[in-house]
Amino acid sequence: MIALLEGTPVISGNTCIMMCHGVGYGVAVSERTKQALSSMETARLYVHTHVREDAFELYGFRTPDEQKLFEMLLTVSGVGPKTALSVTGADVSQIRSAVESGSVSFFSTFPRVGKKLAQKIIIELKSKFGSLDDLDLSSTEGKGGEVRQALETLGYPDQDIRKALRKIPVDTLSLQEAIKQAMKLLSSS
Repeated sequence: MIALLEGTPVISGNTCIMMCHGVGYGVAVSERTKQALSSMETARLYVHTHVREDAFELYGFRTPDEQKLFEMLLTVSGVGPKTALSVTGADVSQIRSAVESGSVSFFSTFPRVGKKLAQKIIIELKSKFGSLDDLDLSSTEGKGGEVRQALETLGYPDQDIRKALRKIPVDTLSLQEAIKQAMKLLSSS
């Protein structure tokens, strides 16, 4: 099973080809991920390997939490990998809000998702998310993403970083101050 790819992303149509040591892996990614990868020289993708009788497909995500959301969606009866990928390509704060509010119309905007399937997704995700604290659906872009990346570079575990970022007001602090406060929290735990 392929779980992680790190290399040079090459966008080709609807697919991202991850060049890793001379081997190109075709990875299906969401439109939002594809746009982010198009400006990167090297990238890391967390991969879900989907095996069927007639296919061996790779689906790529920028964070482990996006991958976890994708895999939660796959457990919903009637949701296949292409549908799950299109849903995870939406802004994650919108997904959280739609699940919390029970917005059938939000999920119905995705291809292959009708009213009944949208209702099923909401019901299943509410029970899987619990209070939604299991899954950090905060954006990986902007200042929060920069702080997270800096802390990962320093070797802090992802789970600890998420807990620390929930406790500090990243948007109201400078980048340096946010990193300092997060490091202080991480070193005290």
